[in-house]
Amino acid sequence: MSQPRWLDFAWGDLGVAEAAGTKNNARVVRYYAEVGHSEVADDEVAWCAAFLGACLERGGIRSTRSLMARSYLSWGEAIAEPRYGAVAVLSRGFDPRLGHVGFLVGTTSDDLILLAGNQGDCVSVQAFPRTRLLGLRWPSASSGASAGEEPQVGDGSGIFEAALAHVLEMEGGYTDDPYDPGGPTNCGITLAEFARDKGIEPSAGNVGALKAELKAIPAATVRRIYLERYWRPAACPALPQALALFHFDAAVNQGVVTAARMLQQAVGADADGEIGPETLAAVAARPLAQTLGAYAEIRRQRYRGLSHFWRFGRGWLRRVDTTLARATALERRSPSVSPQPQEKKAMAEEDQTGTQSASTSTSSGAKWWGESMTIWGVIVTSLSTVLPVLGPVFGINITAELIRQLGDNVVLFGQAAGGLAGTIMTIYGRARATTALERRQITMNL
Repeated sequence: MSQPRWLDFAWGDLGVAEAAGTKNNARVVRYYAEVGHSEVADDEVAWCAAFLGACLERGGIRSTRSLMARSYLSWGEAIAEPRYGAVAVLSRGFDPRLGHVGFLVGTTSDDLILLAGNQGDCVSVQAFPRTRLLGLRWPSASSGASAGEEPQVGDGSGIFEAALAHVLEMEGGYTDDPYDPGGPTNCGITLAEFARDKGIEPSAGNVGALKAELKAIPAATVRRIYLERYWRPAACPALPQALALFHFDAAVNQGVVTAARMLQQAVGADADGEIGPETLAAVAARPLAQTLGAYAEIRRQRYRGLSHFWRFGRGWLRRVDTTLARATALERRSPSVSPQPQEKKAMAEEDQTGTQSASTSTSSGAKWWGESMTIWGVIVTSLSTVLPVLGPVFGINITAELIRQLGDNVVLFGQAAGGLAGTIMTIYGRARATTALERRQITMNL
């Protein structure tokens, strides 16, 4: 029985499960990225909608790009009767905001059978009571990508278009070099890849027809193959734009898994061929220009180790250089990076606590001089050393009788102690000062 294309991908991921303990399964995390939520790196975040959306988009169908199951109640078209491969939206508990979503693959008199993600923490097939059904949906005409339009790829930047144009330029047109292990190739798509996409096995009886079809492969097919079999599987949507372009080129020319391992080697992550949260964290922690340079050198070394480097080596190395130059130029044009985690934390704490009130600060971040320990240290020192001399001028009486009662030594001790305290306050205040002083008018009533 034929089935919708999105179910090919759904069945292909049957058994994918959350990782045990504190680790995260890179394949689950990739679902989030494929529907535009690359910021999610924890496979315990509800992912039934992410899985379903990823399968739809791999099949060339727009999803809601939401992690909310009930978002699919307004997606596509409502259908009244169960249909194999339809999107089924179920209730979950009594909270009207919660739900579950999956692909309908069977029915009984009482239950609906769903192929879905996050069922028992994995992609599985389970039965659910019909009473939980909120709606059945089917893709509408507007759900598919229009001709010539790039499907959304998860980063919202259009970088896939630029990366694809670069790859097509590097790959060129139809070739059938006997020394090329990929065999007949057009636009970088090998005959074996083309046949696999068509769901047939190359044979002596059909290879001639396949070659003819490959020579005339439509641009839309080329785009779809690169999007579904290279861009998304290589986790390009989760990478910075410049690195995504470079990594995509490596995935096309050297293989998705090989490219993943080279990238992991470049950033010092475990080279397991699966780009997940740990690899993405390593990418984020390393300067992008440094990563690109290291990645390029690893690619060069790998090319030099191939047996047919003598035939294609010069072109491969030129390809690396060109790709690196374009990625570097893209990196330089990219917007400034967002605040670092420490800065974000400080901003969040300031917003939550509201400690910088209008009475003590300004928008410039300066503080009132009256809050400065340095200033008060100077004041105390001045009063202790100058007041006994100038006091009488301002009507402060320090009489001879008082001096005789306290004794000269006591006066000197007091002056010295006050001066010492003021000096200590001055030094300590200056050492801990971090903000500029601000003038503020005050009124003193004597």
